[in-house]
Amino acid sequence: MGSCRLFGGVAAAALLLAPGAALAQDASAALEARIAQLEAELNSLKSEVAAARTQQASQAQDIVRLEARPAPVPTPVSNVPREEGFRIGDHTVKFGGFIKTDFTASKYSGGDPANGDPLRDYHLPGSIPVGGADEDVATDFNARQTRFWLTTDGVVGGHKIGTRLEMDFQTLPGSGDQRTTSGANPALRRAFVTIDNWLIGQEWTNFQNTAVLPESADFVGAAEGTVFARQAQVRYTRGPFSIALENPETTVTPFGGGARIVADDNSLPDLTARYGLSRPWGDVQLSGLVRQLKYQNPATNVDSTATGWGLSASAKVKVGARDDIRLMLTGGEGVGRYVGLNFSNDAVLDASGELEAIGVIAGFAAYRHVWAPGWRSSLIWSTQRVDNDVLLTGTGVNRSAQSLHANLIWSPVTAFDVGAEVMFADRKLESGLDGDMTRLILFVKYGF
Repeated sequence: MGSCRLFGGVAAAALLLAPGAALAQDASAALEARIAQLEAELNSLKSEVAAARTQQASQAQDIVRLEARPAPVPTPVSNVPREEGFRIGDHTVKFGGFIKTDFTASKYSGGDPANGDPLRDYHLPGSIPVGGADEDVATDFNARQTRFWLTTDGVVGGHKIGTRLEMDFQTLPGSGDQRTTSGANPALRRAFVTIDNWLIGQEWTNFQNTAVLPESADFVGAAEGTVFARQAQVRYTRGPFSIALENPETTVTPFGGGARIVADDNSLPDLTARYGLSRPWGDVQLSGLVRQLKYQNPATNVDSTATGWGLSASAKVKVGARDDIRLMLTGGEGVGRYVGLNFSNDAVLDASGELEAIGVIAGFAAYRHVWAPGWRSSLIWSTQRVDNDVLLTGTGVNRSAQSLHANLIWSPVTAFDVGAEVMFADRKLESGLDGDMTRLILFVKYGF
């Protein structure tokens, strides 16, 4: 009887507790589900934070790389137009040039140059006065280096044809003078046509390398040591090699000395050849010249020829990311009119009226440094030495010349240059007489 009561009590308690146990199980399941959801959300948040941190690190690295990037190199005024030109028939026509104004202050130790002497406008080594009295400072303003050019380029009948016409006002005086209009006549610089690999017309001599000319405020700059001539020619170019037949001209020193004789008696053209080599570190060029020297004068029964030859090596070597060194070395016999603006004549007449070639050696070295974007300088040294036979030439002929240049050029905007250059140059004769020139040049130039 007691056992029955005990069993019945247990059964009754079980019936009373069953609903509570079920509720407890449901609550536990819900709690576990909520915990799982929170863990998933936490993991997602962690992933987003990690991604954000990775992106910030990448952006920081980009900023560091950008700040470490070297400043852009300023580009000097270029003769290449910035526009595409316009079409006329089968040709694209382009026009450009620059306006340049020079302000010079010069002092000459050997006397004042003659009125109208080109030396007052640009460095002409053979015109530096010698043997005279020291002169006061002479000041000159001019805009005669102003230049313009016109080019065409097209394809006609399957052949690539181009032309170039280029003029400035530097060489010839105008109808006016400095009292009134300061006039200057346009002078032909270059005029040629190119047909595929051929060039016909007036262009820089193939013996020259214009790519290594130092940047200077002066018209030429390193004049004594530079191969410098423009003349009519027929040139063939294939890759890095070119060969040309060029206009001949012989300059002669009379026996015993005297005024230069400019002979136009040649029967053979000058022959020039050039080979260029370009590498990541810079550019090198080798050129050669062979020519006939000839002078005829029926009045003195002179009819003589001789052979002239010359070799020239030039280079532009990169220094770091922005600087460069420019070099030229030229030597030979009978090449005087090609070097240093005809500082030396090509040949001299001996007592019997025969021509003998005159030897010369010349060169320059220049270092160009970029200080900062828009600011640059060049330091230039140029020289020439002439091997005269004074028994034939006399002692009144040029023996040597040299010059030093230092400049600072600023380009506040593209194609606009403002600069200053200090130059010292001297000239010596075989007699021992000498003279020097000190010059300050300020200039403003805008290319278009």
